[in-house]
Amino acid sequence: MGSYLLSIDQGTTSTRAVLFAVDGSVKAISQIEFPQYFPDDGWVEHNPEDILSTSIECCRQVLKKESITASDIVAMGITNQRETTIIWDKKTGKAIYNAIVWQDRRTSQYCQQLKDDGVEAMLNQKTGLLADPYFSATKVKWILDNVDGARERAGKGELLFGTVDSFLLWHLTDGQSHKTDASNASRTMLFNIHRQCWDEELLALFDIPASMLPEVMDSADDFGVANAAVMGAAVPILAMAGDQQAALFGQACFQSGMAKSTYGTGCFLMLNTGTEALVSKNQLLTTVAYRLNGEVTYALEGSIFVAGAAIQWLRDGLKLIEKTDEVESLARDTSLSHGVYMVPAFTGLGAPYWDPDARGAIFGLTRKTGIKEIVTAGLQSVCYQTKDLQKSMEVDGVRPISLRVDGGMAANAWFLQFLSDILGARVDVPKLIETTAQGVAFMAGLRSGVFSSLEHIESIWSLDASYEPVMSKAERDNFYAGWKKAVLRVSSDLK
Repeated sequence: MGSYLLSIDQGTTSTRAVLFAVDGSVKAISQIEFPQYFPDDGWVEHNPEDILSTSIECCRQVLKKESITASDIVAMGITNQRETTIIWDKKTGKAIYNAIVWQDRRTSQYCQQLKDDGVEAMLNQKTGLLADPYFSATKVKWILDNVDGARERAGKGELLFGTVDSFLLWHLTDGQSHKTDASNASRTMLFNIHRQCWDEELLALFDIPASMLPEVMDSADDFGVANAAVMGAAVPILAMAGDQQAALFGQACFQSGMAKSTYGTGCFLMLNTGTEALVSKNQLLTTVAYRLNGEVTYALEGSIFVAGAAIQWLRDGLKLIEKTDEVESLARDTSLSHGVYMVPAFTGLGAPYWDPDARGAIFGLTRKTGIKEIVTAGLQSVCYQTKDLQKSMEVDGVRPISLRVDGGMAANAWFLQFLSDILGARVDVPKLIETTAQGVAFMAGLRSGVFSSLEHIESIWSLDASYEPVMSKAERDNFYAGWKKAVLRVSSDLK
């Protein structure tokens, strides 16, 4: 048996490959950024060839860094930006249109029509989701309706649909495997999370042929074998999971009531609800956390569209900073009472507002306002949005009292302390914040026998630091009240 596990972590702004030893430690990481395309207001696209080429190149780079070959790898897993939609030719593997990214809002009007038609309750009951452009189904319909000949070709069985995991799997296996896992399927708005199958009524609603869809597997399962021509040797692909579900698994949140929050391009707070598909009263999502040996673990999730992307915009859009690691020192040098609020609704607002037509704004500017205040407001906006999710979970009766965090922003100690203060809850940071990649590595290791059980995996997770709230409740409530006023002012209901 080999000595390594390999994860492809295909994200929204970059692709990474992470090589793990069989004890769960990181041996090598490679990361490559790729372009984003914004062809219209609220539209976000990727070139699928960029997704594929960066994934393969990152894998090759980590093997080279560790001076090993693919034959040293026990198994690999794929974790991916969810909901992002690709349709490709069944014979050539070429996409017929760019990947439509999860952030994309082009189907907002159609989703509003679904709501007006009274369809959303049925969608929510079957899928745990809301009628929102975020999810894959309306993106698939848009491509079939807007690319010449696409609907006819789909009807003839010439086209395949998949989220990014399926697209990568198909290419890594040289077209031999068209599969996804239950966690990714649960984000398409086509999958019945209770029956655990593609739903005929939903396929008819969106006019999507069943022949396009991948086979739905457990999250740790036999997905296929990566072709030797790609990797240098055949490698079993034994795990796939959406990035947020993979992070929940990597954080060892295996017990009902445990929660994690990932701070990447967006922010996603996910609470394990065990075998119960809990129905939210406050517009949170019910989703599949993972499926092992045919048994489903569910989660309640709040999705924030813009987290780290707000800092990226301050760097690349406004050019207020040169490097993202500057933000912590700027925040430390800024008074908390600066009075500035940034609402980064660049592509609408996610949970609990679900307002696709809201747009971003900065409030409270004075002559004293400078770069450090605006940058700090950007960081704080992520904390306030997390507070929104926490408050929503309170309404649903499942408020997490502690939070395990990961993602790029989890390296910012100032951010984590303010997050703890605003939440009024303990924030725990693991020693390894590569939890998304680690999650599918754990799943692949579980399937291959490297790890014997969930308890074995839990013993590997280790705490690096905890942050406890030091802010008074009165101060916390005051800051949050200012945020709620700012959000109200960007609401599309006022426009």
